[in-house]
Formats: sequence, structure tokens, C-alpha cells
Amino acid sequence: MIRKAVIPAAGLGTRFLPATKSMPKEMLPIIDIPTIQYVVQEAVDSGIEDILIISGKGKRAIEDHFDRNVELETRLEEKEDLMWFNEMRRLADMANVHFVRQKEANGLGDAIYYARHHVGNEPFAVLLGDTIMDSVIPVTQQLMDTYEQYGGSVIAVEEVPANKVNRYGIVGGTSLSDTILELSTLIEKPAIDLAPSNLAIAGRYILTPEIFNTIEQTPKGKNNEIQLTDSLLLLLKRENIYAHHIEGKRHDIGDKLDYLKTTVEFALKRKEFAEPFRKFLIDILNK
Repeated sequence: MIRKAVIPAAGLGTRFLPATKSMPKEMLPIIDIPTIQYVVQEAVDSGIEDILIISGKGKRAIEDHFDRNVELETRLEEKEDLMWFNEMRRLADMANVHFVRQKEANGLGDAIYYARHHVGNEPFAVLLGDTIMDSVIPVTQQLMDTYEQYGGSVIAVEEVPANKVNRYGIVGGTSLSDTILELSTLIEKPAIDLAPSNLAIAGRYILTPEIFNTIEQTPKGKNNEIQLTDSLLLLLKRENIYAHHIEGKRHDIGDKLDYLKTTVEFALKRKEFAEPFRKFLIDILNK
């Protein structure tokens, strides 16, 4: 039973400067909802309500977002704006959200290591704070189901073009079904001719607590950081790890072009302005 989720959100967001100089990249909104709210909602929709966010310097806005704002609630209540009043209360109560700060940017492996005392000796979910999943069944729930079946750590993967494998962590292994792979290797951003497949790690994991021991033993890798992929490769020597080919679409909000595409796609799903926005796009493209 997976009861806890960890959301690393301590990155500097350099790909989105200057906006992220004073604003966490995880707070970049998709229309009117911050990215990290989608991530927390995915965990909640998967049945997880105990969530630890690994934050960093300049990330206080994330904590404020999931906290009560009594002054705002009072103003909304006085205006009898019950829809937004209820939404603000729901946001503050949607999960038991805890925070710990990563003292310096030492990589994803190091960020997850900060969760060891909160997680204890039980498996847990990891959801990257700058990645939104659009799926019918929450991707975290998909991984939890695979964990229930196979009992080992599970990594979400998606297919990427062969000429882009050098941008991602890539896995290789033996197929157990149409969606499940038993892993034999993981490589962080391999050269195209050395990639074991075109299945890229997609920002969601179920990890066993043994990962903390392997992180301790992981030397700094690419960018002089502790790479989670390197820690998982050490873990693979001790226990089975599985990859789950996700059903859904991953949105990388840390990339400017993907951010623009995501905003458009989500806008076209919003009933209140989908049609006029669609018409606007058609008019723009026809000019």
C-alpha cells in the first residue's frame, strides 16, 4: 500500500528565466492553476494524501499556495462568492502537505534523499513538480497498480523519437506485457547509438526505501550532481525494477515550448472559453 508521495520542487528553473528569478517554476500557471497543484491533485486522485514537497530557496510561494489565507477567505465570504470561497478551502485541505528544504542544488537523487525520515521504511511515490500528466487513470495510480502486482520499484516511461534519446534517462529490459518491462539497465542521456531503447523516464516513480541506501553510495554524475538514474542503476543490482509504459500524455512545464503547447491544449478543454479560443487560433493561423 503506497501511503506517501514525495514531490521534488527544488530546481532553479533556469530554462524559464527571467520569470523564475523570483517565482518558483512549479508555480507557473496553466491558465489559472499552478503546475504543482496539478501534481498534488494527481497524488490525491491516486489515493495518497500524505505529501512531502522538497523545496528550496525562493520557493516560499509553494508553501503559501497550500496554506490557509484567512483574509482572502473572509473577503470572499463577505462578498458571498461561495464558489471561490469553497475552492480556497478545498485547496488548503486537499492533502496533508509537508515541506523540507534542499539546502543546495545537488541533483534529483539528493533531493529525494531529504525524504528519508518522512518516508521511513515503506515504499513511496515520486512525482516531479514540473511535470503534468494528462490521463484518464492517474499515472501514479497506474504505477501503484504495477507495484501491487510485481512488488518492486516502478518507473513511468514513454516512447520518444530515437534521435532525442540523448535528452532523457533511457531504460532497457525484457517485456513482461504490452505495458510492463523488467529492467536490465538505465542510462542517463545516452549517446544515440548507445541507447538500449527509446523508452524515456517520464517523471513518475514508485520507489522502495532501499533507494536511500543506494543514493548514499551514488557518486556525483552528470552536471556534478547526484543523478537518480545512477542510484536506480545501483538499486537494480539488489532488487528488480520495472518500467510501466504510461497511458496518458506527459507535459514538461520546464520547457518553454512545451509550456505553450500545454496551455493551448488545456485551454481547449475548458468549457467556458474553448470555442471562442479555438476560433481565435483558427483566425490567427489563417492570417
